[in-house]
This record gives sequence, C-alpha cells and structure tokens, in this order.
Amino acid sequence: MTSLPSAPTPRRTRVSLLRLGVLLLTVGLTGWFGFQAISAVALGPAKPGPSTFSGYVDVTATPSYAFETPDGPAQSDVTLAFVVSDTQDPCVPSWGAYYSLDSAAADLELDRRVRQLREVGGDVRVSFGGQANSELAVGCTDPDGLLDAYRSVVERYSLTTIDLDIEGGALDDTASIARRAVAIATLQDERLADDGLAVWLTLPVGPTGLTAAGEQVVSQMLAAGVDLAGVNGMTMNLGVPTTASQPQSDVIIDSATALHDQVSALHEQVGISLTETQAWGKVGITPMIGQNDIPNERFTLADAAIVNQFARDTGVGLVSMWSLNRDGTCTAPLPSVLTVVQTSCSGVDQGGQLFAEALAVDLPSSSAGVTSGESPAPVASPPAAPATPQVVDDPETSPYPIWDPLGTYPAGTKIVWRQQVYEAKFWTSGFAPDSAVANAADSPWSLLGPVLPGDTPAPLPTLPEGSYPQWDEEEVYTAGSRVQLGLVPYEAKWWTQGIEPGVSVEGGTPWVLVMPAR
Repeated sequence: MTSLPSAPTPRRTRVSLLRLGVLLLTVGLTGWFGFQAISAVALGPAKPGPSTFSGYVDVTATPSYAFETPDGPAQSDVTLAFVVSDTQDPCVPSWGAYYSLDSAAADLELDRRVRQLREVGGDVRVSFGGQANSELAVGCTDPDGLLDAYRSVVERYSLTTIDLDIEGGALDDTASIARRAVAIATLQDERLADDGLAVWLTLPVGPTGLTAAGEQVVSQMLAAGVDLAGVNGMTMNLGVPTTASQPQSDVIIDSATALHDQVSALHEQVGISLTETQAWGKVGITPMIGQNDIPNERFTLADAAIVNQFARDTGVGLVSMWSLNRDGTCTAPLPSVLTVVQTSCSGVDQGGQLFAEALAVDLPSSSAGVTSGESPAPVASPPAAPATPQVVDDPETSPYPIWDPLGTYPAGTKIVWRQQVYEAKFWTSGFAPDSAVANAADSPWSLLGPVLPGDTPAPLPTLPEGSYPQWDEEEVYTAGSRVQLGLVPYEAKWWTQGIEPGVSVEGGTPWVLVMPAR
C-alpha cells in the first residue's frame, strides 16, 4: 500500500542461528508436518476472533489524520502504518524511515494520541512493512536485533495485534521471510503470559488469490509455529478495469474467495484442519478506496456496500481500507474526481458519505464502545472530565505552556489545559480548550491527548535578540507591553513592576508567554 509508556520488559528469548537453520531445513520435510498434525489434534486449531473493521492510517502523511478523536465506531480501531527499518541502522524501527519511535512521540505526538484513542474506547494496531522502504526483517539480518526491534514496537504501544504488510521485493526475499517467521513466533510465545499477540499477514491478491510468493510467506509463518490470526488480502490495483457491468467489488469477492481456499489448504498442509467458518475468519479484505493506482480502476461507495454485505454473509475476519487519511472528496484546488491517487482524499465524489462507515456497517468491533458523537466533547476532548479545582496543571511537569485566558495562540501552538494537550487550529485568544461548541470544527483547538507520565516541559519559545526590550525590574509595564527575558518573549496582562516574567506569584503572574507564529 502506498505509505505510552513502555510496559515492563518481559523475559527476553534470544533467537539463535541454529534455530534459523533448523527452520530452513525443516520447512520442506514431511516428517515435520506429521508432528504438526499431532500438535493440531492435541491443541485444536486456533479459534478465529470476531470480524472487525480496522482502517489503515498513514502516520507520516501530511496533513496529519486525527485518528485520536474518532468520529464513531468505524474510525475507532485503526491500523497505524508503517514501521520500517531506519535508514542508518536497519535493526532500529522507524516510522516510514522518517521518525524514530522517540521522535514520533516528540514531533507527531504519537504516544499521546494512541493513549487518547484508547481513553475514548478505541484501539490501535501497528503495521510493519508496506510498499516503500525496507520491512524490518529485510533490513535487519541479525536475528537477535530483529526480535528486539519487533518487541520494542509491541511494548511501546502496548499492542495486542500487529500487521505484517509484505509486498514488492520483500515477497521474494527468502532469507528475510525465514528471519521474520522465527522472530514473530518467538515474540508471540513471549506475549502468551500477557494479553497475547494476534498476527495478521497482509499480502497482494488477485482473482486467483495469493501469488506463489505470497503462499510461501504464509507457509513459512505456519512452519515456524506462528498462530496466524489471518491473511489480509490487498484487494486493490487488480488489473481489471472498473465498468458499470463489472464493478471492482465483483473482482474483490473473487479474490477473497480464492484467498479463503488457499488459507484453508495452507493450514491443512501443516496438519491444521479449518472449518469453513474458521477459514473465513482468517480472511481479510483491504481495498484502496476511490481511485486506485491504475487510472481505470475505482472502488466506489456502491462497491463498499457490496463488500460489507459479503463480509457479513461469510464471516470474514477483517475488513480494512487504504486509508482513513483518504476518506473524503477532494477539495479545491483539486477537482473532486481524479485519475491520480492522492494521499488526503479519495479521488471520487463521495457526496458527504464515508467509505469507513459503508465498509464497517454491522461488523462487530473491538471498539464497539465508541459511538458517533461520543468522541471527546464537542471539541474532541475526553468525555466529561469535570472542571474541578482538583485538576491542576503543574508548569514543572507540563510538556507545554499552560493555557492562559489572556494569552494569544497562533495556529500550531501546543498548550496544556486540565491535564490534556491541545493544539491551536488557527489563531485564538480567550477561548478555553474544553469549551463546549455546537460543532467540533468550530473550536480553535484540537485535542492531542493526556499529559503522560514522564512528560517534561518543552523549551520555552524564543525570538531573536532585540525583538523586544529586555525586562527591567525598575520599569513600569502596562497591559500589552512586550519584553524579553533572555530570548524568551512575554507580554504584560496588566500593570506591573518588579515581577519577573516566568516566576509564579500569588494571585497569578502578570506575564504571559508570546507564542511566535509558525
């Protein structure tokens, strides 16, 4: 597809080169499959979970998609994409090769936003790989380093489900396929004592199902002992033009049906017999909404309704889409209908409807507690945290300046108010971030999420020396006077003399930070 505080570290199981060699040797041995058949009889096949809808979010795309404040159930379970190898150190995970996990927390507020989504009843999965860059197992050839990389992502975001999106050259990289299988099997074993770890494989499909290379990826995972939650077919760019007589949904259904048969057969090869219901529960369907990469292929809202009905009729385990970032009609200066793929709109006229809602209709969700209109307050704040004196913001631990009713805040300014972090959507002053409004879009503030344990104050804003006079304790300042203390700019809220900017005083400081425009 086109692009929390850490939990206690569990016992680390190291992957040896011997284990990797044994895997490569045993994949093709029939005696091994006989052992698997005995294991399957003893343990029984894994019971598939309920069908869910989990749309992809391109984490590094701009403009950023606010997954942390979902509109309703259809947007409340998201798959964040993509974690790949860092370009400088391939055994270090990064978001899109642009952000380390730490820089994503700082620059994208990713940890905070994940926490916020969970606070309103949603959840996140993380997808590794994708069409661009190098999936971790491709870039990292050290088995121990690879396991550490996967583990660090799972622990940082407290994940119970991950997605492995294997496409392009990664499909033919047999060494990386083996490394990945061993690492994921080990990681899944480690997580058994916690909440477990569901693993989905996302692979390209066509009307005849998986390619031979895709089948090998599934086989290798099963051979390594990975308990696959399912195989998610990328039902997009199928090479079949969309016409009135042959909509894309017809080809998608053919592809999903072929994938179902392959999933059943591949499990049978390792001695795991699946019923029809169980096999369908291990099938995922992920279309590219609207305009596909191929100019004459489009996935319409009518297609979405048909795919949704098919998923409900068969008990498909997962329905997704690429991507929630694109779920809207393109606006000026772009035309509403396009034949070139955009990252922030679908390229088709949606008439005010959403693909996510059409695809998710009546599908059981792991985030069923979120309902439309229940996302954080009218301004997308967490549900009804009462404005009580007990909610005190401490400037010593707040990651951003605390909101001041007399402050002025240009677009992009981040502040803290009642233990929540907000960002200004446009210039604002005097409007409390948690004020009720009839329409969330009317609020100048976007909620990013709660203040997290371990947060420390961000550096104060600065302006070049000489932008304003230096503060002088002998000088009298009236409301609106601006000064600098060092390079930090302040504005007087009322008459003051002798009170240093930035120092807390009884009754409230007479100074407010000047937030430079971005």
